[in-house]
Amino acid sequence: MYGSEAVSHDSERTAFRKAEKKYKLYYDHNKSSKKKKQPRPVDLSEVIDFESILDSFNRNGELPPETFLSPCDFDRPVFCLKSRPGFYFIPGAISVEEQCRWIRESLTSFPQPPNRTNHNAIYGPIDDLFLAARERRVLVEENSSYAGGGSDSNSFACKVDGPIWKFSKEPGAPSRGNMSKSMLASVLLRKLRWSTLGLQFDWSKRNYDVSLLHNKIPDALCQLAKKMAAPAMPLGEEFRPEAAIVNYFGLGDALGGHLDDMEADWSKPIVSMSLGCKAIFLLGGKSREDLPLAMFLRSGDVVLMAGEARECFHGVPRIFTDNENAEITPLELQFSDQDDLCFLEYIRTSRININMRQVF
Repeated sequence: MYGSEAVSHDSERTAFRKAEKKYKLYYDHNKSSKKKKQPRPVDLSEVIDFESILDSFNRNGELPPETFLSPCDFDRPVFCLKSRPGFYFIPGAISVEEQCRWIRESLTSFPQPPNRTNHNAIYGPIDDLFLAARERRVLVEENSSYAGGGSDSNSFACKVDGPIWKFSKEPGAPSRGNMSKSMLASVLLRKLRWSTLGLQFDWSKRNYDVSLLHNKIPDALCQLAKKMAAPAMPLGEEFRPEAAIVNYFGLGDALGGHLDDMEADWSKPIVSMSLGCKAIFLLGGKSREDLPLAMFLRSGDVVLMAGEARECFHGVPRIFTDNENAEITPLELQFSDQDDLCFLEYIRTSRININMRQVF
C-alpha cells in the first residue's frame, strides 16, 4: 500500500511510471565543476495548481473546463475533477496554527510506542526519537562498547526480540568496526518514513491487525478529519476515523504509485492532509496505463478520495525543498519562538502527510 514497490521491466513503460520519472528529482552532474550539484529543471506547465484556480474563482467565478465546484455545504470552495469522480481537493483547508500543531504532534507524539514506525523491524519500539535527536543522542546496541552511558538516567531503552537498543549520549568519534551497532538519533529521524495511529496496519500481511496494541487517534485530529471528510460522505453519514498512516518525506523521497484498498467500505473517503514543503501529487486511473494528472500539494491542502477515486493509482514523485518552491513562509513565521526552531529546521526540508481512514 505504501512505500516503494518492486518495479518490473514492463511497469517501467506504463504511463504512470513515465509520469513519476518526469517529475522525479534528478541532478545534473558536471564532473569538471566544483560547484554544488544542481537539480535538473523540470517542466511544470501541465501541473494543476488549485491555489491559482481558487484565486481565479474568487476573482471572477471562472473555473477550468476540467474542474467544477462541489455542491456540498462547506465553509470554503471544494474542487472536483470531471474525469475523476470521487476526488475532492480543498486548497488551504487547514489553518497555519493547526498545521503547526500537527507538525509538532507528527514528530513528537505520533511515532511513540505502541504506535509502529518503519524503524520497528530493526530497532523495535523507539521512545522519544525527536527529543533524542534534539539532544544529539545515539542509539546503541546494549552490548556494544558504546553503551557505557547505560547508567545515564537520561537514556531511553528500546526493547525488541534479540538485541536491546538504547539512546545514550553521543560518542565522540565511533570506530569503523562499531558503526553497524549504533545510529545517530538525528539520522533515525531523517530516516523516519511512516508511523501508524489508531488501528495498526500489518505491512507483512497487508491488513489491519485489531489485536495489536494501539493508542486512540487524538480526538482533536478525529474532529478535524470528520469536518474535512464531510464533502465526500454519503448523505446523512459521519466519517469515523479509525486508523491513520503518517508519511514523512525528505529531499529526494517519493511515494510510488499505489492503491489504498484495505478498508472495507470504499464509499468512505481517505482524508489526506498535507503539511510542510510543496509536493507534486499524481492521480492516475484504474490502470497504471492511464495517464495520470499531476497537481501541486501545499501545506494545509486536503485531498479526499472516495468511491471510484479509491480505485485510482496515486503517488507523490517529488517534494520541493528549495526556498523558491517549498512555499512554507507562513510556517516559518509561525514557528518563530526559540522552542519551535527544532520543528522549523525539520519542516524546511520535509513534508508530512496524515492519511485518515475509516476501516470498517
